[in-house]
Amino acid sequence: MSTPYPFSALVGQDEMKRAILIAAVEPAIGGLLVLGDRGTGKSTAVRALAALLPKMRAVQGCRYHCDPDASTAAAACEDCARLKSGTRIKTDLLPVPVVDLPLGASEDRVLGALDLERALSQGVKVFEPGLLAKAHRGFLYIDEVNLLEDHLVDLLIDVAASGENLIEREGLSLRHPARFVLIGSGNPEEGELRPQLQDRFGLSVEVRTPSDIGQRVEVVRRRDAYERDPAAFHAQWAKADARVRRQILQARERLTGLTVGDDVLHRAAELCVAVQSDGLRGELTLMRAARALAALEGDAAVTLDHLREVAVPALRHRLRRNPLDDTASGERIERAVTELWC
Repeated sequence: MSTPYPFSALVGQDEMKRAILIAAVEPAIGGLLVLGDRGTGKSTAVRALAALLPKMRAVQGCRYHCDPDASTAAAACEDCARLKSGTRIKTDLLPVPVVDLPLGASEDRVLGALDLERALSQGVKVFEPGLLAKAHRGFLYIDEVNLLEDHLVDLLIDVAASGENLIEREGLSLRHPARFVLIGSGNPEEGELRPQLQDRFGLSVEVRTPSDIGQRVEVVRRRDAYERDPAAFHAQWAKADARVRRQILQARERLTGLTVGDDVLHRAAELCVAVQSDGLRGELTLMRAARALAALEGDAAVTLDHLREVAVPALRHRLRRNPLDDTASGERIERAVTELWC
């Protein structure tokens, strides 16, 4: 396995890095959409975060690497049901998976399909898990998600909503757990994302090529050092990455004890009404993101400041187009925040 680029060594792109950390603390946020220029560190950041997370315990022999502490009903996994019946299960420690979903992937590769080799050679029907199974409990990354074919978009919407992958084909009928943090990236100038899929992402951030000369020089300097000697560069940033790892783990522990007060919920609803956000996913995302941010910052309560910090990434992709106002959605949200809360 190649040495990943350290998360702490990423220069700039603070909004993206913070959104990734929020998604790592609170997977129920619904994933992350990153739109903007190519070559700005989107895939590097995702792989760097997954690499610094501690290994996860998984049921040994389970094709979906389920959590051994989850009940069979919660896992909805026939492998776990078989392995846990009457015998004491064994466990493995596995890296958090990061799975790339390529644009040209077939449905069989994404969903899984009948293992034809065993079917032909042994005459048995065995399911060969697909990319959704491999991404379970980790990250599913789709570069150029706005160019994804419609039939794959429909599949992702169904699985993202249910947390399960249902396969009914070629005489197979089974379901398995498929819960992952969905991260999509793309350049909006190359094509629009279908609204149905866009709405499924919890947060949406924008990345731009840095214009600051000093920042550009630092990016090039660090990248060159990494490519010359990845192991030495990784060691140089190991302590900083360890601090990020502790921050995530401590935030996950704090999350369950944090509640969001009625005053903050009222403010969230007030903002969604002001910017005319469709549905109620905006409020839900605001609440979860603000709570995760409070946990990351070690705060004992969720405040209006946390809500203000996550307002733009939680709502910018949920605004209706206003033909009388060509202002960017992020600026419209910031304007509403200023009018309501300042």
